[in-house]
Amino acid sequence: IKVLSDEIFFERRRAGNNKPIRLMEFCGGHTHTIFRYGIEQLLPNEIEMVHGPGCPVCVLPMAAVDICVALAKQPNVILTTFGDAMRVPGTEMSLQTAKSQGADIRMVYSPLDALSLAKKNPDKEIIFFALGFETTMPSTAITVQAAQQQGISNFSLFCNHITTLPTIQTVLDDPDMRLDGMVAPGHVSMVVGKEPFDTLLARYQLPIVITGFEPIDILQSIKLLLEQLAASQAKVINQYRRVVKNTGNEQARNAMQAVFKTATDQEWRGLGEIPNSGVLIRSAYQDYDALHKFNLPKLTPTNKDPLHCAQVIKGQIKPCDCPNYGVSCTPEQPLGALMVSSEGACAAYQKYSISS
Repeated sequence: IKVLSDEIFFERRRAGNNKPIRLMEFCGGHTHTIFRYGIEQLLPNEIEMVHGPGCPVCVLPMAAVDICVALAKQPNVILTTFGDAMRVPGTEMSLQTAKSQGADIRMVYSPLDALSLAKKNPDKEIIFFALGFETTMPSTAITVQAAQQQGISNFSLFCNHITTLPTIQTVLDDPDMRLDGMVAPGHVSMVVGKEPFDTLLARYQLPIVITGFEPIDILQSIKLLLEQLAASQAKVINQYRRVVKNTGNEQARNAMQAVFKTATDQEWRGLGEIPNSGVLIRSAYQDYDALHKFNLPKLTPTNKDPLHCAQVIKGQIKPCDCPNYGVSCTPEQPLGALMVSSEGACAAYQKYSISS
Protein backbone atom coordinates (compact mmCIF):
# COMPACT_ATOMS: atom_id res chain seq x y z
CA ILE A 1 0.00 0.00 0.00
CA LYS A 2 2.83 2.38 0.91
CA VAL A 3 4.66 1.71 -2.38
CA LEU A 4 1.49 2.22 -4.43
CA SER A 5 0.50 5.41 -2.61
CA ASP A 6 4.03 6.82 -3.06
CA GLU A 7 3.88 6.04 -6.78
CA ILE A 8 0.46 7.68 -7.21
CA PHE A 9 1.41 10.70 -5.14
CA PHE A 10 4.67 11.14 -7.03
CA GLU A 11 2.76 11.26 -10.34
CA ARG A 12 0.26 13.71 -8.84
CA ARG A 13 2.99 16.03 -7.63
CA ARG A 14 4.55 16.02 -11.09
CA ALA A 15 1.15 17.13 -12.42
CA GLY A 16 0.95 19.88 -9.78
CA ASN A 17 -1.63 18.05 -7.64
CA ASN A 18 -0.68 17.75 -3.97
CA LYS A 19 -4.11 16.65 -2.73
CA PRO A 20 -4.36 13.36 -0.79
CA ILE A 21 -5.83 10.16 -2.20
CA ARG A 22 -9.43 10.17 -0.92
CA LEU A 23 -11.17 6.81 -0.54
CA MET A 24 -14.72 6.60 0.82
CA GLU A 25 -16.01 3.66 2.79
CA PHE A 26 -19.78 3.93 2.35
CA CYS A 27 -20.88 1.49 5.05
CA GLY A 28 -20.88 2.25 8.77
CA GLY A 29 -19.75 -1.32 9.45
CA HIS A 30 -16.57 -0.62 7.51
CA THR A 31 -16.08 2.63 9.43
CA HIS A 32 -16.14 0.79 12.75
CA THR A 33 -13.74 -1.90 11.52
CA ILE A 34 -11.34 0.82 10.37
CA PHE A 35 -11.38 2.47 13.80
CA ARG A 36 -11.49 -0.69 15.89
CA TYR A 37 -8.33 -2.08 14.32
CA GLY A 38 -6.53 1.23 13.80
CA ILE A 39 -6.41 0.84 10.02
CA GLU A 40 -6.21 4.59 9.41
CA GLN A 41 -3.08 4.74 11.56
CA LEU A 42 -1.48 2.06 9.36
CA LEU A 43 -2.07 3.98 6.14
CA PRO A 44 0.37 6.48 4.62
CA ASN A 45 -0.40 10.15 5.25
CA GLU A 46 -1.23 10.56 1.56
CA ILE A 47 -4.35 8.38 1.94
CA GLU A 48 -7.46 9.90 3.51
CA MET A 49 -10.44 7.71 4.40
CA VAL A 50 -13.77 9.53 3.95
CA HIS A 51 -16.66 8.23 6.03
CA GLY A 52 -19.84 7.98 3.96
CA PRO A 53 -23.58 8.06 4.75
CA GLY A 54 -24.16 4.30 4.70
CA CYS A 55 -25.75 4.09 8.15
CA PRO A 56 -29.57 3.94 7.80
CA VAL A 57 -30.23 5.09 11.37
CA CYS A 58 -27.90 8.07 10.93
CA VAL A 59 -29.88 9.39 7.96
CA LEU A 60 -33.33 8.92 9.51
CA PRO A 61 -35.14 12.24 9.05
CA MET A 62 -36.72 13.88 12.07
CA ALA A 63 -40.13 13.62 10.38
CA ALA A 64 -39.85 9.81 10.35
CA VAL A 65 -39.22 9.77 14.11
CA ASP A 66 -42.13 12.20 14.57
CA ILE A 67 -44.45 9.86 12.64
CA CYS A 68 -43.34 6.93 14.80
CA VAL A 69 -44.10 8.92 17.94
CA ALA A 70 -47.54 9.80 16.55
CA LEU A 71 -48.22 6.15 15.69
CA ALA A 72 -47.10 4.99 19.13
CA LYS A 73 -49.58 7.39 20.73
CA GLN A 74 -52.53 5.83 18.88
CA PRO A 75 -54.91 3.78 21.09
CA ASN A 76 -54.05 0.08 21.54
CA VAL A 77 -50.82 0.35 19.52
CA ILE A 78 -47.50 -1.31 20.24
CA LEU A 79 -44.69 0.19 18.15
CA THR A 80 -41.67 -2.04 17.57
CA THR A 81 -38.25 -0.99 16.32
CA PHE A 82 -34.57 -1.83 16.27
CA GLY A 83 -32.64 -0.68 19.32
CA ASP A 84 -30.50 1.81 17.39
CA ALA A 85 -33.58 3.83 16.42
CA MET A 86 -34.78 4.37 20.00
CA ARG A 87 -32.56 7.36 20.77
CA VAL A 88 -32.56 9.13 17.39
CA PRO A 89 -33.79 12.71 17.96
CA GLY A 90 -37.10 13.77 16.44
CA THR A 91 -38.42 17.33 16.27
CA GLU A 92 -39.71 17.22 19.84
CA MET A 93 -38.57 13.87 21.24
CA SER A 94 -37.01 10.50 20.55
CA LEU A 95 -38.83 7.17 20.74
CA GLN A 96 -37.06 6.54 24.04
CA THR A 97 -38.54 9.75 25.45
CA ALA A 98 -41.99 8.84 24.11
CA LYS A 99 -41.68 5.44 25.80
CA SER A 100 -40.78 7.12 29.10
CA GLN A 101 -43.96 9.18 28.75
CA GLY A 102 -46.15 6.10 28.48
CA ALA A 103 -46.12 5.04 24.82
CA ASP A 104 -45.82 1.27 24.35
CA ILE A 105 -42.61 1.04 22.30
CA ARG A 106 -40.61 -2.17 22.27
CA MET A 107 -37.23 -3.15 20.86
CA VAL A 108 -37.10 -6.16 18.54
CA TYR A 109 -34.29 -7.88 16.67
CA SER A 110 -36.23 -8.61 13.48
CA PRO A 111 -39.63 -7.94 11.86
CA LEU A 112 -40.51 -11.58 12.58
CA ASP A 113 -40.29 -10.73 16.29
CA ALA A 114 -42.90 -8.02 15.69
CA LEU A 115 -45.13 -10.48 13.82
CA SER A 116 -44.83 -12.93 16.71
CA LEU A 117 -45.91 -10.13 19.06
CA ALA A 118 -48.98 -9.55 16.86
CA LYS A 119 -49.95 -13.22 17.20
CA LYS A 120 -49.63 -13.04 21.00
CA ASN A 121 -51.59 -9.75 21.27
CA PRO A 122 -54.61 -10.04 18.94
CA ASP A 123 -56.32 -7.14 20.72
CA LYS A 124 -53.41 -4.76 19.93
CA GLU A 125 -52.17 -3.18 16.70
CA ILE A 126 -48.49 -4.04 16.24
CA ILE A 127 -46.50 -1.63 14.07
CA PHE A 128 -42.95 -2.37 12.95
CA PHE A 129 -40.71 0.59 12.11
CA ALA A 130 -39.07 -0.80 8.96
CA LEU A 131 -35.77 0.86 8.15
CA GLY A 132 -32.48 0.10 6.48
CA PHE A 133 -30.97 -0.43 3.06
CA GLU A 134 -31.45 -3.46 0.79
CA THR A 135 -29.74 -5.54 3.49
CA THR A 136 -32.83 -5.53 5.74
CA MET A 137 -35.53 -5.12 3.08
CA PRO A 138 -35.89 -8.85 2.28
CA SER A 139 -36.66 -9.81 5.89
CA THR A 140 -39.32 -7.08 6.05
CA ALA A 141 -40.82 -8.24 2.75
CA ILE A 142 -40.90 -11.90 3.82
CA THR A 143 -42.57 -10.91 7.11
CA VAL A 144 -45.32 -8.98 5.31
CA GLN A 145 -45.90 -11.94 3.00
CA ALA A 146 -46.09 -14.26 6.02
CA ALA A 147 -48.61 -11.96 7.73
CA GLN A 148 -50.83 -12.01 4.65
CA GLN A 149 -50.54 -15.78 4.21
CA GLN A 150 -51.39 -16.38 7.88
CA GLY A 151 -54.24 -13.86 7.90
CA ILE A 152 -52.72 -11.73 10.67
CA SER A 153 -54.56 -8.43 10.39
CA ASN A 154 -53.23 -6.59 13.46
CA PHE A 155 -49.71 -6.23 12.04
CA SER A 156 -48.45 -3.36 9.89
CA LEU A 157 -45.26 -1.48 9.20
CA PHE A 158 -44.17 2.10 8.83
CA CYS A 159 -41.87 1.79 5.85
CA ASN A 160 -38.73 3.89 5.88
CA HIS A 161 -36.50 1.62 3.81
CA ILE A 162 -34.02 3.35 1.52
CA THR A 163 -31.93 2.29 -1.47
CA THR A 164 -28.20 2.49 -1.94
CA LEU A 165 -27.61 3.51 -5.54
CA PRO A 166 -29.42 6.91 -5.49
CA THR A 167 -27.62 7.73 -2.25
CA ILE A 168 -24.17 7.15 -3.65
CA GLN A 169 -25.10 9.11 -6.77
CA THR A 170 -26.19 12.07 -4.62
CA VAL A 171 -22.86 12.01 -2.77
CA LEU A 172 -20.84 11.77 -5.98
CA ASP A 173 -22.87 14.52 -7.68
CA ASP A 174 -22.03 16.96 -4.88
CA PRO A 175 -19.62 19.54 -6.38
CA ASP A 176 -17.78 19.75 -3.05
CA MET A 177 -17.10 16.02 -3.00
CA ARG A 178 -13.83 14.75 -4.48
CA LEU A 179 -13.20 11.01 -4.33
CA ASP A 180 -10.58 8.78 -5.91
CA GLY A 181 -12.17 5.43 -5.08
CA MET A 182 -14.88 3.68 -3.08
CA VAL A 183 -14.89 0.80 -0.61
CA ALA A 184 -18.37 -0.49 -1.49
CA PRO A 185 -20.71 -2.15 1.06
CA GLY A 186 -20.51 -5.93 1.28
CA HIS A 187 -23.84 -6.61 3.00
CA VAL A 188 -25.89 -4.62 0.49
CA SER A 189 -24.00 -6.27 -2.37
CA MET A 190 -24.88 -9.67 -0.95
CA VAL A 191 -28.49 -8.85 -1.90
CA VAL A 192 -28.21 -6.60 -4.98
CA GLY A 193 -25.04 -8.05 -6.49
CA LYS A 194 -22.48 -6.22 -8.61
CA GLU A 195 -24.78 -4.63 -11.21
CA PRO A 196 -25.65 -1.38 -9.34
CA PHE A 197 -21.95 -0.63 -8.98
CA ASP A 198 -21.40 -1.28 -12.68
CA THR A 199 -23.97 1.50 -13.22
CA LEU A 200 -21.94 3.83 -10.99
CA LEU A 201 -18.75 2.92 -12.82
CA ALA A 202 -20.28 3.76 -16.20
CA ARG A 203 -21.43 7.15 -14.93
CA TYR A 204 -18.47 8.28 -12.80
CA GLN A 205 -15.46 6.18 -13.89
CA LEU A 206 -14.61 5.72 -10.20
CA PRO A 207 -12.64 2.68 -8.99
CA ILE A 208 -14.93 0.57 -6.77
CA VAL A 209 -14.20 -2.51 -4.66
CA ILE A 210 -17.02 -4.51 -3.01
CA THR A 211 -15.54 -5.26 0.38
CA GLY A 212 -15.90 -7.62 3.34
CA PHE A 213 -15.73 -6.55 6.97
CA GLU A 214 -12.56 -8.11 8.36
CA PRO A 215 -9.50 -5.85 8.70
CA ILE A 216 -7.67 -7.83 6.02
CA ASP A 217 -10.66 -7.32 3.67
CA ILE A 218 -10.45 -3.56 4.00
CA LEU A 219 -6.66 -3.46 3.63
CA GLN A 220 -6.84 -5.66 0.55
CA SER A 221 -9.58 -3.45 -0.94
CA ILE A 222 -7.50 -0.31 -0.37
CA LYS A 223 -4.63 -2.05 -2.16
CA LEU A 224 -6.93 -3.00 -5.06
CA LEU A 225 -8.15 0.60 -5.34
CA LEU A 226 -4.59 1.93 -5.34
CA GLU A 227 -3.59 -0.57 -8.03
CA GLN A 228 -6.38 0.77 -10.24
CA LEU A 229 -5.33 4.37 -9.62
CA ALA A 230 -1.68 3.57 -10.33
CA ALA A 231 -2.69 1.98 -13.64
CA SER A 232 -5.14 4.81 -14.47
CA GLN A 233 -7.98 2.27 -14.50
CA ALA A 234 -11.52 2.28 -13.17
CA LYS A 235 -13.46 -0.94 -12.66
CA VAL A 236 -15.65 -2.77 -10.15
CA ILE A 237 -13.86 -5.55 -8.27
CA ASN A 238 -15.65 -8.02 -5.99
CA GLN A 239 -13.20 -8.57 -3.14
CA TYR A 240 -15.94 -10.20 -1.01
CA ARG A 241 -16.36 -13.18 -3.35
CA ARG A 242 -16.72 -15.64 -0.47
CA VAL A 243 -20.12 -14.08 0.27
CA VAL A 244 -21.19 -11.84 -2.63
CA LYS A 245 -22.26 -13.30 -5.95
CA ASN A 246 -22.15 -11.01 -8.96
CA THR A 247 -25.89 -11.62 -9.41
CA GLY A 248 -26.72 -11.10 -5.72
CA ASN A 249 -29.44 -13.08 -3.94
CA GLU A 250 -32.27 -13.74 -6.37
CA GLN A 251 -34.70 -15.03 -3.73
CA ALA A 252 -34.19 -11.95 -1.57
CA ARG A 253 -34.62 -9.60 -4.53
CA ASN A 254 -37.80 -11.38 -5.62
CA ALA A 255 -39.32 -10.91 -2.14
CA MET A 256 -38.38 -7.21 -2.18
CA GLN A 257 -39.85 -6.66 -5.64
CA ALA A 258 -43.08 -8.44 -4.70
CA VAL A 259 -43.76 -6.22 -1.68
CA PHE A 260 -42.03 -2.92 -2.47
CA LYS A 261 -41.75 -0.56 -5.40
CA THR A 262 -39.02 2.07 -5.76
CA ALA A 263 -41.12 5.03 -6.70
CA THR A 264 -40.79 7.75 -4.14
CA ASP A 265 -38.46 10.59 -3.23
CA GLN A 266 -37.16 10.17 0.30
CA GLU A 267 -36.05 12.74 2.87
CA TRP A 268 -32.63 11.96 4.36
CA ARG A 269 -31.21 13.55 7.47
CA GLY A 270 -28.29 15.71 6.40
CA LEU A 271 -28.72 15.02 2.68
CA GLY A 272 -32.18 16.45 1.99
CA GLU A 273 -34.59 14.82 -0.44
CA ILE A 274 -33.04 12.19 -2.71
CA PRO A 275 -35.08 11.25 -5.82
CA ASN A 276 -36.24 7.64 -6.08
CA SER A 277 -34.34 6.58 -2.97
CA GLY A 278 -37.38 5.46 -0.98
CA VAL A 279 -39.71 2.50 -1.41
CA LEU A 280 -43.49 2.20 -1.18
CA ILE A 281 -45.56 -0.82 -0.21
CA ARG A 282 -47.39 -2.23 -3.23
CA SER A 283 -51.19 -2.05 -3.32
CA ALA A 284 -51.47 -5.83 -2.89
CA TYR A 285 -50.06 -5.36 0.62
CA GLN A 286 -51.48 -1.93 1.52
CA ASP A 287 -53.42 -3.41 4.47
CA TYR A 288 -50.00 -3.78 6.10
CA ASP A 289 -49.03 -0.15 5.53
CA ALA A 290 -49.39 1.70 8.84
CA LEU A 291 -49.77 5.07 7.12
CA HIS A 292 -52.66 3.67 5.05
CA LYS A 293 -54.22 1.93 8.03
CA PHE A 294 -54.04 4.87 10.45
CA ASN A 295 -54.41 7.74 7.96
CA LEU A 296 -52.04 10.07 9.78
CA PRO A 297 -51.54 13.60 8.46
CA LYS A 298 -48.33 14.09 6.51
CA LEU A 299 -45.75 15.75 8.71
CA THR A 300 -43.63 18.55 7.30
CA PRO A 301 -39.90 17.72 7.00
CA THR A 302 -37.76 19.70 9.39
CA ASN A 303 -34.06 20.47 9.37
CA LYS A 304 -33.19 21.19 12.99
CA ASP A 305 -30.07 19.04 13.05
CA PRO A 306 -26.82 20.91 13.74
CA LEU A 307 -25.15 22.04 10.51
CA HIS A 308 -22.07 19.91 11.13
CA CYS A 309 -24.09 16.65 11.10
CA ALA A 310 -24.78 17.11 7.39
CA GLN A 311 -21.11 17.83 6.72
CA VAL A 312 -20.04 14.66 8.55
CA ILE A 313 -22.66 12.56 6.73
CA LYS A 314 -21.37 13.84 3.38
CA GLY A 315 -17.77 13.15 4.37
CA GLN A 316 -16.86 16.85 4.14
CA ILE A 317 -15.50 17.02 7.70
CA LYS A 318 -14.42 14.51 10.33
CA PRO A 319 -16.51 14.10 13.51
CA CYS A 320 -13.72 15.62 15.61
CA ASP A 321 -13.90 18.78 13.46
CA CYS A 322 -17.41 19.45 14.77
CA PRO A 323 -17.40 21.94 17.68
CA ASN A 324 -20.16 19.93 19.42
CA TYR A 325 -18.28 16.62 19.27
CA GLY A 326 -17.53 15.29 22.74
CA VAL A 327 -18.68 18.55 24.35
CA SER A 328 -22.42 19.13 23.97
CA CYS A 329 -22.85 16.01 21.80
CA THR A 330 -21.93 12.75 23.53
CA PRO A 331 -23.23 9.15 23.40
CA GLU A 332 -25.13 9.83 26.63
CA GLN A 333 -26.74 13.03 25.30
CA PRO A 334 -26.52 13.00 21.48
CA LEU A 335 -27.49 16.03 19.43
CA GLY A 336 -27.51 14.10 16.16
CA ALA A 337 -28.12 10.57 14.92
CA LEU A 338 -24.44 10.01 14.07
CA MET A 339 -23.69 9.84 17.78
CA VAL A 340 -26.61 7.47 18.43
CA SER A 341 -26.21 4.61 15.99
CA SER A 342 -23.74 1.80 16.56
CA GLU A 343 -22.66 2.38 12.94
CA GLY A 344 -22.45 6.19 13.16
CA ALA A 345 -19.11 7.85 12.47
CA CYS A 346 -19.32 10.05 15.57
CA ALA A 347 -20.16 7.07 17.78
CA ALA A 348 -17.15 5.25 16.33
CA TYR A 349 -14.86 8.19 17.06
CA GLN A 350 -16.13 8.28 20.65
CA LYS A 351 -15.94 4.52 21.18
CA TYR A 352 -12.36 4.34 20.00
CA SER A 353 -11.34 7.66 21.63
CA ILE A 354 -10.38 9.44 18.41
CA SER A 355 -9.85 13.14 19.03
CA SER A 356 -7.90 14.28 15.97
